Amino acid sequence: MLIALMLFGLVQAQTFFSSTLPPAELQNKQAVLETSYGTIVLDLLADAAPTHVAHFITRVREGAYDGTTFHRAVAMGIVQGGDPISKDPAQRAKYGTGGLGVLQFEPNGETHTRGAVSAVLIPGRRDSAGSQFFICITDQPALDGQYTVFARVVEGITVAQKISLASAENGLLSERIEITRAIIRDRPAPEPEPFAETSVDELGRHRAVIETSMGHITVELFPDRAPTHVRAFLRMAASGVYDGTAIHRVARGFVIQGGFLGSRTSPLEPKQQAYVRPLPPEFNPTPHDRGILSMARGDDPASATSSFFIVLARSPALDNAYTVFGRVVDGLGVLETIEGVPVDGETPVARIDVPRVRVLTP
Repeated sequence: MLIALMLFGLVQAQTFFSSTLPPAELQNKQAVLETSYGTIVLDLLADAAPTHVAHFITRVREGAYDGTTFHRAVAMGIVQGGDPISKDPAQRAKYGTGGLGVLQFEPNGETHTRGAVSAVLIPGRRDSAGSQFFICITDQPALDGQYTVFARVVEGITVAQKISLASAENGLLSERIEITRAIIRDRPAPEPEPFAETSVDELGRHRAVIETSMGHITVELFPDRAPTHVRAFLRMAASGVYDGTAIHRVARGFVIQGGFLGSRTSPLEPKQQAYVRPLPPEFNPTPHDRGILSMARGDDPASATSSFFIVLARSPALDNAYTVFGRVVDGLGVLETIEGVPVDGETPVARIDVPRVRVLTP
């Protein structure tokens, strides 16, 4: 979907920015944007667009973005901000016209996928970028090669998405959504993945509580039988991957199923998405009895990712074909309640929310 980046007026001045920052000062930097809706963190892509990054860092350090607004949005498309004129609510009619015409186009191989941050241009003038930027909420391949991508959202894409859905009139946001403060910081060192180094004995002391709108289900875990699955489940639970999902399948006398990411009420953050990956099978002889927690998969035995099921009755056909990695220790009555809900086929008629899967540490 092509999204036209409209401007309300043109900027005539054309004095190109020249950076005084040494190249080393541009590397491994992040921008943190505190907004009225929450925090958005950007990785700055100095290798792809060094002049754009140098300009952005310089302007942030000057305080140029503090008090500006996200003034334009396309629902589930883009959000646009950074116009210095937007600091003044009385100049609303001119929002989108300021801070441009100082950067030359920097072609690079970065694409306009979800979370890409690009420089706004004056229509018809490729060398006209400046302070204004837009964030892609969804993939925008039609923009590739037309705008300079100079950053990517690493935290807070859901914040940007929420901004995109705010009330707007002719593309201009009705609500004043400010960047209250912007700072530049060094990119933090990569954090070790949760539970990556936890021993099997320690993993076995953890439990998880699957909180549903019909009650809570507590499970113990079997890392001695399926260590990779247990680590992955705990990692996804602790990082919030399961928050806002649903029990999307109720097959009476067989299983209930949850963890399907298509049932989430909001998309995953990039860090969360990185924790969702195919799991190699760890089939084990544990029988699929009532209360057993097992991982769903497709035809490929190595296609399990996040979706899990809890067995409602002895199901020998599942044995050694799906990976058992836990068992319900509290909440069997909740299973019974869920099993009894009205269904359309195997889909609950009313949504059964899973607001959170909580990890209990020993």
